[in-house]
Amino acid sequence: MKDLVVMMAKALVDKTEDVAVNEIVGEKTTVFELKVAQTDLGKVIGKQGKTARAMRTILSASGTKMGKRCVLEILE
Repeated sequence: MKDLVVMMAKALVDKTEDVAVNEIVGEKTTVFELKVAQTDLGKVIGKQGKTARAMRTILSASGTKMGKRCVLEILE
């Protein structure tokens, strides 16, 4: 799952070396904290948050298939 978030983020940004994902595993929920360069933040969020919402939907769908709840947080 972490690889999925990294792959999606690196496809969107210019500075791929600044992409970092921290995975926090809980009992039922896994939180993925995505950190990108300040200049690439707008690309990851998208207009009116559409790109971020799409990434969250993909992550949630793949998490549901595995029986876990997954949450994506985009850090500044």
